[in-house]
Amino acid sequence: MKSSSFSKAILVGIAVSLPVILGIIFDHLGIGLALCFGAFWSSPSNTHGSFHHKKSGILFSTALVTVVSFIGGYLNIATWLLIPVLGLLTFAIAYISIYGFRASLISFSGLLALVLSFAHTPSELAPYEYSLFIGAGGLWYLLLVSIAYRFNRKAQTEESLSETFELTAKFLDTRASLIGEQTNREELQRKLHELQTDLIEHHETLRDILISSRKASGNSNYENKKLLIFIQLVEMLETAIANPVDYDTMDTVFVAHPTLKQYYQDIIFTISNQLHNFANSEETNSIDDSKIDALLKSAGENIQKLNNQENYEHFIILQNLLEYQEKQFVKLKRIRWLSSNPQLETSDFLATNALKRFLIPRDYNLKMGLRNFTFKSVIFRHSLRLAVTIMLGYLIGVLLEFQNPYWILLTIIVIMRPSYGLTKARSKDRIIGTLLGAVIAAGMVLFIKDFYVLGALGIVSLVVAFSVVQKNYKASATFVTLSVVFIYAILRPDILVVIQYRIIDTIIGAALSFMAILWLWPAWGFLEIRGNIKASISANRNFLKCISEVYVKKTAVSTEYKIARKVAFLETSNLNAAFQRMAQEPKSKQKNIDAIYELVVLNHTMLSSLASLSTYLQHHKTTPASEHFKKAVKIIDTNLAQNISVVENPSEANKTIKQSKILASTNERLANFSFKDVESMIKTTSNNERNFQEAHLIWEQLRWLHSISEKMLPLTEGLELD
Repeated sequence: MKSSSFSKAILVGIAVSLPVILGIIFDHLGIGLALCFGAFWSSPSNTHGSFHHKKSGILFSTALVTVVSFIGGYLNIATWLLIPVLGLLTFAIAYISIYGFRASLISFSGLLALVLSFAHTPSELAPYEYSLFIGAGGLWYLLLVSIAYRFNRKAQTEESLSETFELTAKFLDTRASLIGEQTNREELQRKLHELQTDLIEHHETLRDILISSRKASGNSNYENKKLLIFIQLVEMLETAIANPVDYDTMDTVFVAHPTLKQYYQDIIFTISNQLHNFANSEETNSIDDSKIDALLKSAGENIQKLNNQENYEHFIILQNLLEYQEKQFVKLKRIRWLSSNPQLETSDFLATNALKRFLIPRDYNLKMGLRNFTFKSVIFRHSLRLAVTIMLGYLIGVLLEFQNPYWILLTIIVIMRPSYGLTKARSKDRIIGTLLGAVIAAGMVLFIKDFYVLGALGIVSLVVAFSVVQKNYKASATFVTLSVVFIYAILRPDILVVIQYRIIDTIIGAALSFMAILWLWPAWGFLEIRGNIKASISANRNFLKCISEVYVKKTAVSTEYKIARKVAFLETSNLNAAFQRMAQEPKSKQKNIDAIYELVVLNHTMLSSLASLSTYLQHHKTTPASEHFKKAVKIIDTNLAQNISVVENPSEANKTIKQSKILASTNERLANFSFKDVESMIKTTSNNERNFQEAHLIWEQLRWLHSISEKMLPLTEGLELD
């Protein structure tokens, strides 16, 4: 009940019920229903994001449902002509989704208006009057949203930040569980990748909210503090990913030093517990600081005992891991300080122009629509598939003379999604939710005869349905069915017949949706994942380039560097999400699933290695870059370029990129690199230990990057994704 989903559902409940109640009181039910529908159809655009984007989404939704309702009011034509018109309108409205997630919600609003125009024909209003009141209903809903925002501007920011704290804590918990020998390491790695994907999605949403709010409100102390906390959480993710990636080596180290394994796990779990407390708006106990300090001190003392010739490699590995824990602790203390409501200095404020570059620009021009008007586009195929299914569903409803054929259409637009996995899951959840809701509602309406009680239950059920729609679609479908049955129980005496048709229509709509996603221009994951693989490798390659420039030129970390880091994280997350969608598809469509999974893991591993380099460079003064380093980076870059070329154009697979003799020696050295090589790469100085540590970390990561880029090539060459 504390969530923004619940507060948004309350707004929807008020927006749809108040006009109907006033319409009944003043004997203008037709106007009340029009306002109710307008508010209801415009509500999907009120989703996570900045208030500016919400407002724009609701206004566009209002305009679309007004136009669609106007057209729908004049669709009283012969069935043979209505069906192709319905298909054409469905395609046009669904095609709006090419412009992004919020555009897909606007499209959904338009489809709701189109389908439900068959459900209600106003008797006291002309079609143009009805459509104008629909538009007024959308503006009425926008007014409610604006009032709610003015009263509680911080609600969405606080909730999004809380969710990010919680996900970061779970991510750290999983990282801690990976330390030491594990029997279920592959399962933990999969869970880690999923958490990383969710976390990066939350970062994108929170980034949009914070930066857009900052542009609207200026340099407020509140907005700056939340931005600085967010930056610490982003860096916590990067630092966590920068953990040593060679778990076989770590297993060997911790078998020899089991006490240190326990120290490290205790430190991470203590930090994550404090993040859980932040997520729940609880004050973190300062005693935990002394506990972490004690653990860090004890671990450091035990590590120093290994500072000898016999255990020097273990000493360097464990020292790097200890410094990683110390960095996380520093970030935690920074978050706690920022949460204590300090007065920030002007120097702490972040430049708005630089921040705006972190937002993903949206291309809303007509050219994008024309570029996607092809069967290569997932949205084009989805729009065409949806249009054909809607026409077929309406035809079935008319031929079989169903009581409410529009319920078939409504089920189709709610269930059908561009991906097979989500459509299948929604079909199952919709049917189960409808059956469950129908059974519960049938039992209740037989005993409850008071119209006011039924009306109240209908509104409450609708609010609950909207509250849980994002988290539990099955429960949402149950409460939607309850709401529909309660409302119909007021209007019609034959409620059991209504329930019967509701179930039949839902099953038909779900079956049509599932068959369509299987047979009508399906967008299988193996057809789309090539682009995700290329984007992820390209982003990692660009991140490596930025890291190399900072190390070679000893420059400060620039905005371009941070954007490259953000894109690398985002594209790796997108690749993992694409693979998860592919894994939900029929076995016959999971082409090269093992090779693709390995590529996903390798891209994650590469990002981890790059993050290790990145965090080290940001927190240490480094020695001059050697020629060996430059040559090694060039080899890795060449390998990645070849992988991108092969993914982009499979015919390139048989062409080899010739490397110069100078690179060949470095290539061999990277392939056979061992810890002993560190001694030959640095000079003995007064800061010998630090130089050893730097050389070990950087060259160990370069060896990993080289190994990964080499492993990728046979995988990309062997992909058959057409």
